[in-house]
Parts: sequence; C-alpha cells; structure tokens
Amino acid sequence: MKPVYIMVGGFLGAGKTSTVSRLAQHYMSQGKRVGIVTNDQTTDLVDTHNLRSQGFDVGEVAGSCFCCNFDALTSTVETLGAGELPEIILAEPVGSCTDLVATVIRPLTEVYGVPLDIAPYGVILKPSHGLRILKGDSGSGFSPKANYIFRKQIEEADFVVINRIDELSADQVAELQSLIEAEYPGRPVLKCSAQTGEGLDSLVAMLDQRGAFGQRVMEVDYDIYADGEAELGWLNSQVEVTCQNSFHLDALLMDLIARLHQRLLQLDAEAAHLKVIGLCDGSYAVANLVSNVTGPELSLSSSTETNAANVVVNARVAIDPAELETIVREELAACSSAINVDHKVVSLQSFRPGRPVPTHRINE
Repeated sequence: MKPVYIMVGGFLGAGKTSTVSRLAQHYMSQGKRVGIVTNDQTTDLVDTHNLRSQGFDVGEVAGSCFCCNFDALTSTVETLGAGELPEIILAEPVGSCTDLVATVIRPLTEVYGVPLDIAPYGVILKPSHGLRILKGDSGSGFSPKANYIFRKQIEEADFVVINRIDELSADQVAELQSLIEAEYPGRPVLKCSAQTGEGLDSLVAMLDQRGAFGQRVMEVDYDIYADGEAELGWLNSQVEVTCQNSFHLDALLMDLIARLHQRLLQLDAEAAHLKVIGLCDGSYAVANLVSNVTGPELSLSSSTETNAANVVVNARVAIDPAELETIVREELAACSSAINVDHKVVSLQSFRPGRPVPTHRINE
C-alpha cells in the first residue's frame, strides 16, 4: 500500500501545527505509522520542537520552503520511519507560501519516483485575519500584496477549514462560510477546532476521499507574491534561561509574548504569528499571538516550575526585521529582569524572505 501524503496549508497562525498534531494522534490511535515534515525559511522552529516534544517522528526542511527546495522535502520524507516510509506523511508548509499544487503536489505525482497516495489538499482559514481580508476591509493589518497570498491559498485548495470555531459565534462562522462560498464556489467548507478536536471526524473523512483533487493549478503573479512575503519581518531565536531559584515557565512565556504584543500595538505592526515554546526536563509550554486583535494565549500549559529552560521564539510580523530583532532582544531582557532570571541568546536570525523560485512548477 502506498504511503498517504497529507499536506495541511494555511496562512501564518492559522493553526496548522495543532491540526497536524490532532491528525497524527488520530492515525496513530488506529495503529498506523505516522511521520511529520515541518518547514521554515530558517532553523530553530517552534513547530518542530513542539511536535517532537509530543513524541512524533518529525523531519524538518529548514532554510527554504517546500516548493523552492523540493529535493529536501523528498529526502526528508525518506528519512522518516527508520528506513520504511510511514503509512501517513503529514506535511506542514510555510504559512506565507502559495502555488503549492503546481510546485509541490503535482511534482510529487509526476516527478518524484516514489509512489504516494496524495490526499485532498486542505487550507486552514485563520478567522482573525480571514474575516477582514475576505470582506475587503482595508484594516486587515496587512498590505494588499500580503492579502494576495492569503486569497491565493484558498483559491488552490480542494477544501477550506474554518478553524477556532470554539472561539467564534455562530453568526461569525456563518459569515465566514458565506464569504468563502461566494468568492470560491465549489470549495467544501469544514468547521473545526484544532484546540478542542471538534470537527476532526469531518476533516479525516474529507482526507480519506479520492478523486479529482490536487488539480487547482492557477495563475500566480510572482512579483506580487514575492513582495507580499518580503513585507513580513521574520525572526527565529533560541534563548537559555537560568535562575538560582525556580520560576514559573508558563508565566515567563506569557509575560514575554504580552510585552511583545504591546510593542507591536504601539508601532501599529500587525503580527501574522508570534509563537514561543519553553522546554525543560521533559515539560514544555507554548504561547501564541496570531493577530494583534485576538491577543496572547497560552495554547499549552506546562504547570512547571524550573530553574532552567530553553526558550524558542518565532516571530512573523509586518515590520522591518532589524526593528523586530531590537524589540525581541529588549523584551527578552525586560521579562527576564522582572523575575530575576538570567538569559542568554544562543542563536538569532532576523530577515525578510527572498523571492520564491520553485524547483518545479507544473501548471498545465
């Protein structure tokens, strides 16, 4: 039987990692071997640490997106499963990428030499930005070029998942669904919560379907696409935090992300996604900021006190990366000082993504 390849798309902060985790748990509960591939423009990825901390077999394509380093994607897939490919391969592409049907799914079926069973391609919709973008609200937080990427992601999807329904009213869910159906007719719309697991059965049932899927190739203006990505400042960092006395890991992460949120609000710099993970002695916690409007949340609590932790910070913000780096360094120092802990920045990269240049693009 061919391995099943499931790619979970969606904009930065849509909830892809939480959804991948839910799916992995589901398939493993059925006795299936599962492998996960994460993706980022650089190293030190919160998602990879998060999923590995949950005990999953995770490979990472770092330094470029799936489409621009297709060979790294396939070679990473082949390292999963200790010599035997997993029965289920879950792949999470970079959240600012689009045109993935032409540059990833079609090449997997027509170029890659290993037979795979390609599942329908679903895109998770991020309500906090999606409602404003689809309504044409000029206050969406992003420029029209970044919004272009968001819209293109939905255009090529076989189906769309409205995530975080546990945080939305019935009217908001209905409005999102009607906006999607009006602008992208023929796209099945699912509703789920990656946080609670609500709607997971419908998602699995959709992924089990086979037919004319993964074929929505489209015209993409790569100049607009490149400019939209480049408007976001990216930052990845690893930090060692130590203290003679113990400190609350959850409180540290929430204080840091709350301070960063306040700085972004002051500068009117929209957060596409800010995520922080803290790891110590087998425990870990995750804090997120998926938009300036929704504010910080502790998506996973460790309920741990410790005197040493490794903290990984990933930030994707509509701001100059040099300014983003200054803010992160200052607020790391401030939150460490507030609870009298020492911190050491082990690694830090801040940059704008380069122009996407796909390895393959099959759009016929």
